Amino acid sequence: MAHMIWKGAISFGLVHVPVQLYPATQSEKVGFNLLDRRTIDPIGYKQINKRTGKDVTRENIVRGFEYEKDRYVVLSDEEIRAANPESTQTVDILAFVDAPDISFLYLDTPYFLTPDRKGEKVYALLREAMTASGKIGVASVVLHNKQHLAALIPLGPVLALKTLRWANEVRGLDQFKLPPEGMKAAGVSAKELDMAKKLIDDMSETWDPTQYHDTFRDDIMALVERKIRAGKTEEVTEVETPHESRKSADILDLSDMLRRSLGRGKGKPAAAGRKRAADEDDEQTDSDAGADEEAAAPARKKPRAASTPRSRSGSGGSSARAASKTTAAARKRRAAA
Repeated sequence: MAHMIWKGAISFGLVHVPVQLYPATQSEKVGFNLLDRRTIDPIGYKQINKRTGKDVTRENIVRGFEYEKDRYVVLSDEEIRAANPESTQTVDILAFVDAPDISFLYLDTPYFLTPDRKGEKVYALLREAMTASGKIGVASVVLHNKQHLAALIPLGPVLALKTLRWANEVRGLDQFKLPPEGMKAAGVSAKELDMAKKLIDDMSETWDPTQYHDTFRDDIMALVERKIRAGKTEEVTEVETPHESRKSADILDLSDMLRRSLGRGKGKPAAAGRKRAADEDDEQTDSDAGADEEAAAPARKKPRAASTPRSRSGSGGSSARAASKTTAAARKRRAAA
């Protein structure tokens, strides 16, 4: 349902037609929000000083009119309000003109005017009189604290109000390079003109706005629907603080550096050192095992070595003989005693 903008009246001569003003159009444009890539939070509007890049607080913001490059006249809110036209909420008809006299270039925003209570008859009278005369009304109206020129147009059962651009808002044609008017002056032949007219006739049809579509919007909305059905949506999330992000990055970088160091040629001596340490451990283990075998040697019978008197087996045999002599001497001393 359209939202009513204001209640007022159409005024011409001594006649007042009570009406309600509604917007005649609705926006169907594709709108995109600016988001933070990391968290999908909406991005807000930030007021900054364009020269310094620093934030500007609300109390330091004023309105200015640039009358020359980088030179301004500063106006207070009170001065601007005093210059604004009063909101009369009245469509004051200034004149009636033939509809074709107003160029499409001047047409701006359309509105609907509907009759207010007890105004149906006078509303219908004005509508029917304008339709019969083929005239439209040129009016003055204040909308949103701004004065507008407007056209009051009967469109079937409704009276439409179309705001118009002021004359100084429409560019003059003298600033454009255009071909001269007239077939001969423009170098157009009669045959070419006939072919162009035939093409126009072949493509002519009754105006039906419903058969035309904003294909870009349709394609975008279809893409959005497909992504929703596929679960490819994003939600607002928390973003890492700079400290946490920096700490995580340091850890990852250090690990990467260590991995790279281990893979370089300079890491080979360290690997060889580890191998030597492992060999020494193995030798120490073998030595310990040999010592255990020596400790257990007196309890086992071993063949006497034929050579290498300094070998472990020979040394073990000498130790056994010395131990036997010591034991025999000890028996003799006990016997003598």
